[in-house]
Amino acid sequence: MFKVIEGLKYSKEHEWVKVEGDRAYMGITDYAQKSLGEIVYVELPEKGTVLAEGDTLGVVESVKAASDIYTPVSGTVADINEELLDSPGNVNTNPYESWIAVIELGNINELDTLMGAGEYEKFCEEEEC
Repeated sequence: MFKVIEGLKYSKEHEWVKVEGDRAYMGITDYAQKSLGEIVYVELPEKGTVLAEGDTLGVVESVKAASDIYTPVSGTVADINEELLDSPGNVNTNPYESWIAVIELGNINELDTLMGAGEYEKFCEEEEC
């Protein structure tokens, strides 16, 4: 089974978003990291990069495959989690604490298109069928 955290927003591409003021912390979900397997590399965006909703935020590589990470909301990259460069496996052990980037939100209304915890659980259960 996979873990879902109340209070976060979720995308259909299995990214999570934690909003604090006008900033959004983003990472990949427990479901995503379990699907990928052991993560061996995380490519981070550059600070200051302006992203539109759906743009590639970075790349996660596992022993199985490489997968793009898409930003579920638009904005400017304010910070990146440089710890992941030396310890990409943190995404496996603590997916909801191992954020990839912080985005200064460009359009807060985009958050309304994301799923809550219950909706995301249901979405994942249907996708596994």
